[in-house]
Amino acid sequence: MSNREQEQSLKLFIVLSRAYRSINDHMNKHIHHHGLNPTEFAVLELLYHKGDQPLQQIGDKILLASGSITYVVDKLEQKELIARRACATDRRVTYAQITDKGTKLLEKIFPGHAEELHHMISVLSDEEKEACIEMLKKVGLNARNIYKGKE
Repeated sequence: MSNREQEQSLKLFIVLSRAYRSINDHMNKHIHHHGLNPTEFAVLELLYHKGDQPLQQIGDKILLASGSITYVVDKLEQKELIARRACATDRRVTYAQITDKGTKLLEKIFPGHAEELHHMISVLSDEEKEACIEMLKKVGLNARNIYKGKE
């Protein structure tokens, strides 16, 4: 690998990191404005769009450590935005489900959230978005495969 190739990889990483930080910082402010932190929003959004989820699987789906899930679910339950429900067939499994209050909150804030995100990314054409999606998937899968090989 040449120095130029390595420099391009470093530059891409920096640009990607800065873009992510800019978008994420703005979206987090939007979420905080509605009394939620980003993790709480992610759990609510998952339950809103995908339905009831086993607590054990929520962390994997929103990329959060399992120990943190209990804390976040407790906070959302205290706010009456979600409820725990025991699995009818396996006592070891507990589901999180969004409440009516949680659904109403997401119905109120998600359209604005999606619009904010779209507004930031609208500088790209549909073709550019598709190309970015494919390229970033390719890089992510490669990184995952390299990492798995070193475990």
